[in-house]
Amino acid sequence: MSTIETSLDETASQSLPPVRVIRSSRREKTVSARMSDGVLVVRVPAWTTKDEEQALVSKVLSRFEEKWRCGRLPLEPRARELAARFGLPEPRSIQWSSRQRLRWGSCTTGSGDIRISTRLADAPPWVLDHVIIHELAHLVVAEHSPEFHALVNRNPYAERAEGYLLALSDFGGATGASPDALAS
Repeated sequence: MSTIETSLDETASQSLPPVRVIRSSRREKTVSARMSDGVLVVRVPAWTTKDEEQALVSKVLSRFEEKWRCGRLPLEPRARELAARFGLPEPRSIQWSSRQRLRWGSCTTGSGDIRISTRLADAPPWVLDHVIIHELAHLVVAEHSPEFHALVNRNPYAERAEGYLLALSDFGGATGASPDALAS
């Protein structure tokens, strides 16, 4: 078993931990990663080539960095504040979701659970706020009706945020969905 110390590029390394790669003869196919004493330890199969190792570590780092960015942005206090400011109900729960790939957010109206795409972790705060407001409005009106849009449009940045999200989603490209379908 060999160990390789890897450093992240300086722009991404702000507060991100150092990485240690361990080639393990016990691993046949899978890769694992865990934090240990402030170091992200990534275990890869011993047989992987340097290029394969680099690709595997890059994928693990990408997932870790996404979770790290989202961890810096707690959603619950923000949702409470926005609910109070815009006269909307608070969700039972609100959390980041890495499974939201076609939508910016989703709301289970029956339970009051809201999920926000991790893709928004780097969006401007007013864009994230808009998606949260959009999902909070679903706790009042389930469908995208005029009544629903009236609730969402209480947000003075609603139109601007919709434009930002439209550009970010490459509307009309891969998804081919309408703006409402992207955040429901």
